[in-house]
Amino acid sequence: MKKNICVFCGASHGNNPEYQLYAQQLGEQIAKQGRRLIYGGGNKGLMGTIANAVLANGGEVIGIIPERLVKAETAHHGITQLEVVADMHIRKARMAELADGFIAMPGGSGTLEEIFEIWTGAQIGYHEKPVALYNVMNFWQPMRQFLEHAVKEGFIRESFYHTLIVSDDPKLILTEMDHYVPKDLDRWIKK
Repeated sequence: MKKNICVFCGASHGNNPEYQLYAQQLGEQIAKQGRRLIYGGGNKGLMGTIANAVLANGGEVIGIIPERLVKAETAHHGITQLEVVADMHIRKARMAELADGFIAMPGGSGTLEEIFEIWTGAQIGYHEKPVALYNVMNFWQPMRQFLEHAVKEGFIRESFYHTLIVSDDPKLILTEMDHYVPKDLDRWIKK
């Protein structure tokens, strides 16, 4: 079982209250399955929602937050463990170090940057951990269309594109993460 699940998501709730419900469902599944949430340490938006859902269901939450955001009073001080780090680069590295798998929920530029950095890391062989898009209300569909276009145009290998786990069902995502077998890494292994 992939114990530590890193979730990237927005520090806002978005315009549709359904996003919060989906965040709660994912948090509930993480806790009920005995997993630990690794996330950005915030108390606002979907970040706060998922952390609170994990805690409400008896789970553990580890937040990694840069000093600047603590000073901006966005840190969640009620979680299991809050690590304050110097900057965003250290935050991402620490989250990647702790996580056994990664899920992107709806979010903005920060979420996009985080999930693409981690997915690229898998592509070039820095890790062999599963990466998923929690496609609530088809939030990631336009991104999937773009990625398919990039495959068609020869900028992303189709086999690598298919390493992404995509679903709106948190149970299915976590199950697929548990059964994930790294693939498409042959070109990075020296023979």
